[in-house]
Amino acid sequence: MADYYDTLEVTRGATQEEIKKAYRKQALKYHPDRNPGDPEAEKRFKDVSEAYEVLSDEKKRQIYDQYGKEALRGATAGAGHPGGFESMEDALRTFMGAFGGGGGESIFESLFGGAGEFGGARGGRQRQGASKRVNITISFEEAAKGVDKELAISNFITCATCGGKGSASSKGLKKCRRCGGQGQIYEQRGFFSMSMACPECHGEGQVITDPCTACHGQGVVKEKQHVKVHIPAGVDTGMRLKMSGYGDAGQGGGPAGDLYVFITVEQHDIFQREGNDIILDLPISFTEAAIGSKKDVPALHGRMCRITIPEGTQNGKTFRVKGEGIPNVHGQGHGDLLVKVFVETPTKLSDKQKELLQEFGESEGPSNLPKRKSFLDKIKDLFA
Repeated sequence: MADYYDTLEVTRGATQEEIKKAYRKQALKYHPDRNPGDPEAEKRFKDVSEAYEVLSDEKKRQIYDQYGKEALRGATAGAGHPGGFESMEDALRTFMGAFGGGGGESIFESLFGGAGEFGGARGGRQRQGASKRVNITISFEEAAKGVDKELAISNFITCATCGGKGSASSKGLKKCRRCGGQGQIYEQRGFFSMSMACPECHGEGQVITDPCTACHGQGVVKEKQHVKVHIPAGVDTGMRLKMSGYGDAGQGGGPAGDLYVFITVEQHDIFQREGNDIILDLPISFTEAAIGSKKDVPALHGRMCRITIPEGTQNGKTFRVKGEGIPNVHGQGHGDLLVKVFVETPTKLSDKQKELLQEFGESEGPSNLPKRKSFLDKIKDLFA
């Protein structure tokens, strides 16, 4: 095997950080999971792991610098194999230590997106708390104006008695014998290495021999909490709000989960919502539609708006009142109020009213009823 410094491509005066960085680069390049079926890559992986095993240990490095590799016979992880790491398990153990600060992450987490720069949580010791969901129903007016609500939720919080450690005392935490405190055990299957949580300590790397009486060794306790949430103006049914850190407490120093607030908006008695616009159906009489009128219509928050209905207004005509709709939830203006009129036909007429309407009907000309004239012309063309 070549000189350890040459193998890692560093100088003899390299710092520990430079050595670790160089090893990470080489180990990722030659890892067997990235080079399945390549014996040369496997050999290189073992070589760089052996070099790192020595140079990352100041005592071993000093012996190597002064007396050479032969003086380390039996001192490296490949003890008994002076030609280098014969066991892939030893090489993988070194790899896990370099990438997980002591062997905590799985290989696939390290290679394909573990925490931070391969230096995050070790094994299962540091875990983010669970996220929670809560449903809330608000009124139409609250959705339009925005509202503050108080929610009652039950969360797991860090145990105050043991500080989340789960043990009644520092002496009550012991290193797991099965995994040696790594939280993971490893299996080599051909060129693929598999890691799994240690069944003895459940990935924690430690076992609790003197559990905390308050949390029974869990590190967290359940507590009812009251959380204030601000619901912005403009929300609608199906939207959700994310409150970071309001979920269950993390374990082993991990971050808390999040709280997701799912919103349902109640139906309004007279308004309908379409995007940021609100629609109002306004009944008017035949007379108001025929000769025109002015009408006061309700808007949001108890305001009244006046609209002008011109003479000859047809059933279904929509009038737009700018800016009287729902505010955009992102603060980008307001929608409009859409007033849709429908002409009501009187259901009970006096004899006098019937007489007047009949007289009016006889005086109507076809030019005064454009839609009827257009319809009759089409009928004539159909049977021509």
